[in-house]
Amino acid sequence: MFSPSRQRIFDDLSQMVAFESVHVNSSLRAHYEACAQWVHDAFVKVGATTQIIEGIDKSLAILGEIPGDPANERTVLLYAHHDIVPLGPREDWDHEPLEITEKDGRWWGRGTADCKGHIAMHLEVLRLIKDEPNLPTIKFVIEGSEENGGLGLKHLLEERPELFEAEAIFVVDTGNAEPGVPSIVTLQRGSAQIRVHCETMEAPVHSGKFGGAAVDAVAALIRTLDSVRDEEGRCVIDGVDCTGEWGGEEYPEEKFRADTGMLDGTELPEGDIASFIWARPAVSITGFSSTPVEDAINAVPATAQAHLNLRVPPQQRNSAGKRITTAKTAKLLIEHLQKHTPWGAQVHAEILAINRSYAADEDGEILNLLRECMSDAYGMDASEIGTGGSIPLTVELHEAFPDSEIALFGAADLTSAIHSPQESVDPTEIEHMVQTEALFLTRFH
Repeated sequence: MFSPSRQRIFDDLSQMVAFESVHVNSSLRAHYEACAQWVHDAFVKVGATTQIIEGIDKSLAILGEIPGDPANERTVLLYAHHDIVPLGPREDWDHEPLEITEKDGRWWGRGTADCKGHIAMHLEVLRLIKDEPNLPTIKFVIEGSEENGGLGLKHLLEERPELFEAEAIFVVDTGNAEPGVPSIVTLQRGSAQIRVHCETMEAPVHSGKFGGAAVDAVAALIRTLDSVRDEEGRCVIDGVDCTGEWGGEEYPEEKFRADTGMLDGTELPEGDIASFIWARPAVSITGFSSTPVEDAINAVPATAQAHLNLRVPPQQRNSAGKRITTAKTAKLLIEHLQKHTPWGAQVHAEILAINRSYAADEDGEILNLLRECMSDAYGMDASEIGTGGSIPLTVELHEAFPDSEIALFGAADLTSAIHSPQESVDPTEIEHMVQTEALFLTRFH
């Protein structure tokens, strides 16, 4: 069994976390470029031929490879990303976001779990196996625009597919259901971003003179949005089957409540939690606006807007049992909203972005070997879980190389709170994933 150096991993991750590598913020471009250069240099130090490629969206991707043994004709592609989401208000952080804080057995800081910890993981793997015989060719791509849709890498894949071609593709940007319990992600829900606009009058009117009869746009939109849930809170969309069942690892209610930080007294819909989050569509209201509370006046609102995030599993079906895409599901959701709009209010909706779903071949050679290696690394059988998160590159790689097998795994467990001010990673998870990946690369021939 390989023995990762926690100190080396910590040192690598500390240096990367110090870069505020947000892709879309021009004022942080120096940090972003410095992070990309650091990653480039780190892969050079472990023996890789490496290059930085600027995408059409000005993102910086680090790509390269380490040639394998001539007797081993197989190829593996390793993926992670070096860009991060914005820090948000500093006062919301319990720890310094651009430094690693060690506390409660975890490492806290922006990017520790999503996804710089996985870059440190890949680097440690390459150090550990450098003298092993009969290795496959190892390619890698460290993306720089994952948190902003990945347009640059998508275009690069279309223009230069040879950089990405491999039999086994490891998308290392997820994690286990809980620390110490090995999991391979075999399902990725698709997503759609939808903006909904409601109008009832040409302009707001005085609530004292007209309130009670004038149609309140906020109330109309609230009533419309409420139609996508039944009385227990389960998602319902006309024309869409919302009763799918998950056949993999269960998600116990007690753990779900702890992972989400649900308040005492909140009620979950009756049914299997794993099915709700991995096998059925879900609609979240991620933004809502009309008159801000601090600007409230005695007027009936004439307009209101909402931003919806729709999640759609692979194998999604309509009410007639026919397979439908994420895009089709989004269109049916818009039709549902317009059908359920009350009081003659005018509701218009547009789809802003679509990410498609993905389902792995659970019995393929690659996943079976990875499952074996992960089980050996953890000392227990690996299970299969799903994820609601979207990694657009996964679907694009699958379409570009349909004969390749893609595996999603990583060290960011469900308590890592990625994108939040309390992001963290369990270093033991990184070490186990280092062992998993190292075992695979030495057995894949």
